[in-house]
Amino acid sequence: MFRRALSRISCRHVAARVRFFACAALLVAACDPTPNDPYPASERGQNILYSAFTERPKHLDPVQSFVEDEATFLYQIVEPPLQYHYLKRPYALAPGVAARMPTVRYFDAAGRELKDASAPEKVAKSVVEIAIRPGVRWQPHPAFARDENGAPRYFALTAADLEDIYSPWDFRHFGSRELVANDFIYEIKRLANPRLHSPIFELMAEYLPGLKTLYAQLTEEAKKRPDEWMNLDAFPLDGVEEVDRHTYRITLKGLYPQFLYWLSMPFFGPMPPEVDRFYSQPGMAERNLSIDAWPPGTGPYMLVENNPNARMTMAKNPNFHPDTYPCEGAPGDAEAGLLADCGKPLPFIDKMVFTRERETIPYWNKFLQGYYDAAGISSDNFDQAVSVGGQGEVTLSDDMAARGIVLLTSVAPSTFYLGFNMRDPLVGAQDAAPAQRERARLLRQAISVALDVEEYISIFLNGRGVPAMQPISPGIFGAREGEAGINPVVYEWRDGRAQRRGMVEAKRLLAEAGWPNGRDAKTGEPLIVNLDSTSEGMGSKATVDWLAKQFRALGVQFVVRSTDWNRFQDKILQGNAQLFFMGWNADYPDPENLLFLLYGPQAKAGTQGNNSANYVNPEYDRLFDRMKVMPDGAARQQIIDRMVNILRHDAPWVFWLHPKAYSLQHGWVKNRKPGAMVRNGLKYQRIDVAAREQARREWNRPVRWPLVLAAVALVIFVFPAIRFWRRHESATARDA
Repeated sequence: MFRRALSRISCRHVAARVRFFACAALLVAACDPTPNDPYPASERGQNILYSAFTERPKHLDPVQSFVEDEATFLYQIVEPPLQYHYLKRPYALAPGVAARMPTVRYFDAAGRELKDASAPEKVAKSVVEIAIRPGVRWQPHPAFARDENGAPRYFALTAADLEDIYSPWDFRHFGSRELVANDFIYEIKRLANPRLHSPIFELMAEYLPGLKTLYAQLTEEAKKRPDEWMNLDAFPLDGVEEVDRHTYRITLKGLYPQFLYWLSMPFFGPMPPEVDRFYSQPGMAERNLSIDAWPPGTGPYMLVENNPNARMTMAKNPNFHPDTYPCEGAPGDAEAGLLADCGKPLPFIDKMVFTRERETIPYWNKFLQGYYDAAGISSDNFDQAVSVGGQGEVTLSDDMAARGIVLLTSVAPSTFYLGFNMRDPLVGAQDAAPAQRERARLLRQAISVALDVEEYISIFLNGRGVPAMQPISPGIFGAREGEAGINPVVYEWRDGRAQRRGMVEAKRLLAEAGWPNGRDAKTGEPLIVNLDSTSEGMGSKATVDWLAKQFRALGVQFVVRSTDWNRFQDKILQGNAQLFFMGWNADYPDPENLLFLLYGPQAKAGTQGNNSANYVNPEYDRLFDRMKVMPDGAARQQIIDRMVNILRHDAPWVFWLHPKAYSLQHGWVKNRKPGAMVRNGLKYQRIDVAAREQARREWNRPVRWPLVLAAVALVIFVFPAIRFWRRHESATARDA
């Protein structure tokens, strides 16, 4: 009897458990609207922007950081005096945390003030005065915390005090204070701190010689006290002075109008001495507590989570000063809805979560599921995202459009080129007799016409580039558009657009250069050109094969001299290359920062400058000296036009392309305008949270049929097995 009773209990228990798990699985699937949501349930419905990053930020100290991946975070936290207007194109500087645009005064060698800089050779020094908004406050930070007596609470920490402390937010007490002029002076002094190795120290020391003196002083001080904090307030910096609590003055050597662009970068943002002292205490570095990991700021957001291998989180700064969305922009902005939030307080978003994605496929899939608000387009998903028309026009694919996804494009302030070494006797002949120089010039023009950059962009970049007509990229002052902007040596204007002149014109120029059909007109020797390159990028096999095909069509023999990066750099430095590919990302949106790449005194061979082609043209150099110190306007444009025409005629480069950035965003993201120079743009963006939640539910409905099928399988297969087992047990019991 006991055995039979046990068998019945077991059968009932098994059947009950089967029914329970089947029902539970169906219930869970029915209740969870987004079963694969990667974020905590507590975040649902919140005003949070979700994005991703692929490379971990190495430096977040504003005096060291000079990488785009780091700028995504740093520019939302640190506020320099100036910023770029969010909507205007070409890019325009505007006050950031400065009360107004800085005033600039000019003085000659005798100390007499000049009315303007129309005679740059007379300017001995430029005095820049910056007024800061009063009432701006720092984010909450333990470095500002005070005890009951008003003394700093955390300036004498012990090892015991730092137990269980891994971020500034692990401290119990926080404080704040007003932003003052000395905070900016302190940061400028940090450029000369030998312990920090700022990437712009050498450049800035040319215009602010006091930095070199300060560097020498701090180097000696660091030797005396290698493990102690150096209070930079105790060291004067010649050329930088405090005028009053909210005003400071910088005196530059000579004339450097581009300095204002540097005032929009975190290098010249503020740094409170209290924070520097706080993080310099023993035991901080071992716990990754530093300015480099936890930068303080007055900006709209503050870093609250720093796990660069997994997740970075920024939250709204509760002390952020009043700021509003712009009410004017570029043509077309109003029609695009970019002025709808005119005058509304910033920032719109409460929190931003960045997840590290090492692979493109999961990044893309999460974007399609609505778990990332925006995404770039990689080569792996390009065809799924966009369609390319017969004339190269790019539009959003039907599938993306049906989801309400928006395609945004922008041309980067960068230029890529195929350079000719002007010291090379074949393609440059810069120091040769006039006849030989002319032959080399025509040869360079022939190659410029023959290499079909449009085809290259289509094949290798999926259309993500704009053929370059000159060094200046679109969106920067000096770049002409339409028919006025074409390179007439390479293109002609037909049917309302620029069209390459083609191989017939290239062969004509080649013959005029003395190389009919690719052979020397006198000796019959074949023309051989050499590309110096590395094995990656433009030296990859696919690219090399394409280039060889282009040169064969011209009748020229093409040879690749591949080497490693260090050897390639040496060849460029010594002027031993012949043809080479190179690129430059503009540091700031001024034509000077691109046209200087062909300035004679910047020749790579001899001066180690950035003129890798070693191009020298006395007229171009004279015009450059005038242009670089002029304000934007008709007079400057006229000089730039002349400089560009000289370059098109001399052809020291094959003007290759300006890269074009494509990005996607969901329809619930508002006010997102691409612009490589505007790096603090997250404060302007807005999220329609309700629309996002609805889309996530629709796009991530739980797939219930496998669970239903599993439940049916349980009924079909498990219950007959149970009945068979019960009959077997009953029969055994009767036999017993």
